[in-house]
Amino acid sequence: MRVLVTRPAHSATKTAQRLRDMGHEPLLLALRRPVHDSAAAAAALARTSGAIAVTSAEAVRVISALGERLRPHLARRLFAVGDATAEAAKRLGFRSVFSSEGNGSDLADLVAAQGADGLLYLAGMPRAETFEGKLRERGIRFSVAECYRMQPVAPDPAEIEAVFAGGRPDAVLFYSRQTADDFFGVAELRSALPEESAIRLLCLSQAVAEAVPAALKKNAAIAPMPDEKSLLSLL
Repeated sequence: MRVLVTRPAHSATKTAQRLRDMGHEPLLLALRRPVHDSAAAAAALARTSGAIAVTSAEAVRVISALGERLRPHLARRLFAVGDATAEAAKRLGFRSVFSSEGNGSDLADLVAAQGADGLLYLAGMPRAETFEGKLRERGIRFSVAECYRMQPVAPDPAEIEAVFAGGRPDAVLFYSRQTADDFFGVAELRSALPEESAIRLLCLSQAVAEAVPAALKKNAAIAPMPDEKSLLSLL
């Protein structure tokens, strides 16, 4: 099966290898790229002392650039969405890592269960407000440090042509609402998926699936859990 991956390049290469191991042919088309602000992360860590929360492995990549400046903070509790992000934090040296299996709402429940008040959220832009909204509902005090931005990348026409050179992909993987919006906002990509197309549009969550145009909703499927293992299980 030919599978189009719309993740940023550094994440897409790992996904591509997983797809090859499953016997599929990966096609890569990055629609966003991360722009890091490690200074913002460092300043936020320096002025806080409580637990840390991350909802994406991208935040872990940001603080990995801090080197020795991160060492004093490795004993702080860290809460993460998903095992993959939690494992990345552990590899970085964090010694007390907790992870939720679901989304930001589930992470907020975990934070509340652990009594982690005065939380530092290392966040990206743009982002869903699910985690922050649930923290407010729970009455948990927190601060936000925006330490990375997922910058849109306009695909080159030659890249799009290369993706479709061997025919339409059998499936497209969408990991975020923003990326799905980007994809369907590119005229060349949208026109390559006519309404009668059987291409499968595999979405990490319901929020991501909402970006699929009405005429193509019949082709969409949602992962049972918002993680890559579940997403790839739809293939």
